[in-house]
Amino acid sequence: MSRPVETPGAHLAQLDPVWDRIRREAEDSAHAEPILASYLHAAVLNHRTFESALAYHLAEELGNKQAGAMLLQQVFDEAYEHSPDIAEMARVDIMAVYDRDPACDYYVQPLMYFKGFQALQCYRVAHWCWTRGRVAMAYHLQSRISEAYGVDIHPNAKIGRGVMMDHATSIVIGETAVVGDDVSMLHSVTLGGTGKEDGDRHPKIGRGVLLGAGAKVLGNITVGECARVAAGSVVTKDVPANRTVAGVPAKIIGTTGCEEPARAMDQMLDDDGGPNI
Repeated sequence: MSRPVETPGAHLAQLDPVWDRIRREAEDSAHAEPILASYLHAAVLNHRTFESALAYHLAEELGNKQAGAMLLQQVFDEAYEHSPDIAEMARVDIMAVYDRDPACDYYVQPLMYFKGFQALQCYRVAHWCWTRGRVAMAYHLQSRISEAYGVDIHPNAKIGRGVMMDHATSIVIGETAVVGDDVSMLHSVTLGGTGKEDGDRHPKIGRGVLLGAGAKVLGNITVGECARVAAGSVVTKDVPANRTVAGVPAKIIGTTGCEEPARAMDQMLDDDGGPNI
């Protein structure tokens, strides 16, 4: 797509380069595909800020007869107003998706079309509601996120910034799970309990970890920074930092082969079962 010489809101570039780029890309898309022009204007181009566009789009996705889009938009707007860091994390998440997902060519794509990004941003508002005692609203949002995106994240879970959920279908994150900054996870990842404990019973995922498709990490265990969990693995014991684990049950098979596996997104193992380096 060609870039326009000027678009409304371009003066925001120095203040909010992520939002400015999204607006430019949406303008290009509207010119290239007129059928979607009204949709892109309603979702992006009619808004003055990234926060406004994000609140509108997510509320439209989650609204139903129990709580309509306009009412949910008020909840999102309130969250962004009182906790600006939520929208700042969303900006970092967009950049993470663009950097790591080869299917992402534009910043506007996660906002409009990538359900992993959308589910994560809805969770962030549900978590905001939970921490302020709005438990019923938090559970309502969790339920709608699961229905709309196929992603089930308890609103009490703690998730850092720069997180990418690729494809995202069937991701489950339990109530006491903690996910650090710059983590990447693919579809069907479960951060769950063992079914035997109460209280603090879910995994703690360190910064920069890569969780492959279908990985199951169970119990109050720790996956160390920049570790890698191979696709389909079942992890029930602590994983040291900078190590690759694979299998059922998962065992250490070597180092990660790179400094930042969540950014490298290399899920291949060599012929000996070790990292593909």
